[in-house]
Amino acid sequence: MSKKNYINVANKSANIQINELKKIKSVFNESFIKTVDLILGCKGKIVFSGLGKSGLIARKISATFSSVGIPSFFCHPSEALHGDLGQIEKKDLLIIFSYSGNTSELSNMLKYANRFRIKIIGVASNKNSILLKASDIKIVLPKVKEADMIGMVPTSSTSISLLLGDCLATTVMQQKKFSKDKFKVFHPGGNIGKSLLLAKDIMVTGNKIPSIDQNKTFQEALKEMNKKKLGCVVVTKNNKISRFISDGDLRRALNKSNNNKKLSNIGKNNPFVINENMPASKSLAIMSEKKITSLLVVSDQDRNKQNKKLKGIIHIHFLIQRGIDQ
Repeated sequence: MSKKNYINVANKSANIQINELKKIKSVFNESFIKTVDLILGCKGKIVFSGLGKSGLIARKISATFSSVGIPSFFCHPSEALHGDLGQIEKKDLLIIFSYSGNTSELSNMLKYANRFRIKIIGVASNKNSILLKASDIKIVLPKVKEADMIGMVPTSSTSISLLLGDCLATTVMQQKKFSKDKFKVFHPGGNIGKSLLLAKDIMVTGNKIPSIDQNKTFQEALKEMNKKKLGCVVVTKNNKISRFISDGDLRRALNKSNNNKKLSNIGKNNPFVINENMPASKSLAIMSEKKITSLLVVSDQDRNKQNKKLKGIIHIHFLIQRGIDQ
């Protein structure tokens, strides 16, 4: 096979799966609606199960549900026979994936669920399968053409199962009004967590802000800057932002021979500010563009006001420490 043919084979496989996945719309029916309602009304956990490739898909879908705040775990059918069935309670909801629906290893799990009246949602392509006959809600997957050259390797069938799980998760998320703020709670680390951080999550506030009233002296401003160690000080008037003084501004003022070192004559008047809900990554881009190391943070309400109340300060070091980039 020539290397050029690699691409042709890959394109053919991709096109088959793309076309087969369009069949997913056939499952958006009454069974799908009942499944969403059961998930929304579940007082316990959503338990996913499956064997082989279906098990891998079920495990991934369970992880998706957990990541959006829906208590869920994966229970392997074989491990279930050796004590793991004890994890499943009557108030839980059992969702089992098996493309054929006739996987023999599922039988004991089905018997256990029926015995303790645990609701079962079966997902299979054969409406007459063992799984769907034992299920309270039956989701019948469409028959699909596998995307390999012999038409037997689970490709399109696993993809459409995964797509169903993602559609269930996104529908439930919509009904629960799941927001970025909630998503951030469950993803504090990694790239997702970083991308969801806002200015208010990183800024220093309260007594940690280097600020001083405009009627204070130059020496007091220098003392405040050294104490808070952010390389700047914010000058306020009636508790509103008046000026921003960097360490460079103070050094230049020290080098001047005149004695006119009033704070009102040093630094920048009406300094640039950002609102507290700005993504942290965007604040880094602004620092890079303006060649500055600190940004003043105000509330959304104050952003366009003439007199703004300072809520916090972001320093470039805070962003670097969090591993945030543009």
